[in-house]
Amino acid sequence: MGNCCSDVAGGKSAVGGTNSSLAANASNDAVDAFLKSRGYNGLFSQIEVSLSAANLRDLDVLSKSDPMAILYIKGGDGLLQELGRTEVVLNSLSPKWIQKFTVTYQFERVQNLVFRVYDVDTQFHGIDVKALKLEEQQFLGEASCTLSEIVTKSYRTLTLDLAREEVSALAHTRKCGQLTVYAEESVVSKTTAELILRCSDLEAKDLFSKSDPFLVISKFTESVVLVPVCKTEVLKNDHNPKWQQILLSIQQVGSKDSPLLIECFNFNSNGRHDLLGKVQKSLTELEKLHSVGMGENLFIPASVGQNHQNKVLKSQLFVDKYSENIQHTFLDYLAGGYELNFMVAIDFTASNGNPRLPDSLHYIDPSGRPNAYQRAILEVGGVLQFYDSDKKFPAWGFGARPIDGPVSHCFNLNGSSNHCEVEGIHGIMTAYTSALFNVSLAGPTLFGHVVTHAAQIASGSVARNERKYFVLLIITDGVITDLQETKDAFVMASDLPLSILIVGVGGADFKEMEILDADKGDRLESSTGRVASRDIVQFVPFRDVQSRETSVVQSLLAELPTQFLTYVRARDIVPNV
Repeated sequence: MGNCCSDVAGGKSAVGGTNSSLAANASNDAVDAFLKSRGYNGLFSQIEVSLSAANLRDLDVLSKSDPMAILYIKGGDGLLQELGRTEVVLNSLSPKWIQKFTVTYQFERVQNLVFRVYDVDTQFHGIDVKALKLEEQQFLGEASCTLSEIVTKSYRTLTLDLAREEVSALAHTRKCGQLTVYAEESVVSKTTAELILRCSDLEAKDLFSKSDPFLVISKFTESVVLVPVCKTEVLKNDHNPKWQQILLSIQQVGSKDSPLLIECFNFNSNGRHDLLGKVQKSLTELEKLHSVGMGENLFIPASVGQNHQNKVLKSQLFVDKYSENIQHTFLDYLAGGYELNFMVAIDFTASNGNPRLPDSLHYIDPSGRPNAYQRAILEVGGVLQFYDSDKKFPAWGFGARPIDGPVSHCFNLNGSSNHCEVEGIHGIMTAYTSALFNVSLAGPTLFGHVVTHAAQIASGSVARNERKYFVLLIITDGVITDLQETKDAFVMASDLPLSILIVGVGGADFKEMEILDADKGDRLESSTGRVASRDIVQFVPFRDVQSRETSVVQSLLAELPTQFLTYVRARDIVPNV
């Protein structure tokens, strides 16, 4: 997947990456939060889907079938949206269609695809396939899968059985054939522009020191709304800054000729960053600036009553480097055998309320309506399960007293004393329900133990040279009481292939929890003074997510590919492709 990040040995420092040198200052993390407030929205890739079939049913009397395939995407409401149709291949039971489908891959969503194959009657062969009425064609079969199932397969190829429902018992014995789906990431998704930018003669905004400048690069949407796609790091006390190299996905900005707005800000810790100047240029124009070695003057938008003429500044933007290359993407690592392994830890402290009472956060509704804990598991696990081949998930509880035992801050959810893994998302749900009736809710709320267990699993995987990245979901209803111990565990885990997603349920005030999320505050520091090498923690209150088209949890999941790429690129790990 394309992204923008600062190409620094040992780490990244931009949208799509964080600085993993010793002490990336809090200003860079605060700028990340500033960008998100302006609409930065994660990464995406364009996928080209090709289809072929074999052993289709022959429904024509004097010739073979004339098949056409249609691709649909199934929405959350179960309705199908048609994405396109192939051409009609004449007289073939094993067609290889030329027409491809373009699908935008979104990691944070489960994208359900449905394929249907029809035999097009001879009388309709001269008609555009888009105008064909499907009820007038013969249905040959249907297959379905998720897009994530395809992109995680070796060579991104998946063969599905075609099936159809018929009344005749005899017809059920007939084979409908196979459909092979091949997904290829668009080359544009991988093409990255590498730039080194600098400015000269920036204006002084701070009273007793020079400005602390950083750049934000934004694109214009079709509705002329600005959406940030990239930023540099913040440089302290510098009126002639030269920023570290940034990597900018060409697809993410639209094209080389798409206009970009480059804004230079003076960093302020209160989040109200001063605009030092801006310039509008496309990548093509930035490339030209580099080739001729010239700068471009920044400007400040005119104030009301100044005839709307921009104020041109003596400050200039220079492009010291411009080049393009192909970057390994998130999907490249998946195709090369990398897996995402899901883990979950659930809060069983007494503040959740008696599980047998309807006002408890742990109440199991007889109607089958999931509680907040179950919804979080289903939503996060429902996405991540497709990236884990064996679907065996470590699952823990914390803050409860098992039968005839002391309070445990990390116990196996399945009740076993030997192993913590359960089979699939259903296994997590079953173990969770069972645990509610086999432990006594207690307290306090401590994270350190479960984070340490997760880190040990990730560390063991690294020692075995496994190509795995771990995602720990912690679901809690309250503020933790072991804040420093948790910070220590998070800082230690920041060097491991691990991301931590914390979801707060219920109506508690989670303000203190946000200190663990570097997007909202300072980079985490351990009790010994060690600073986290990268941001691995995301926290969100899980309130009213059902009322949104894109839930808060999906927004957090959208950041995982970036955290993954930050980890592997900082260590020069390349995919097996």
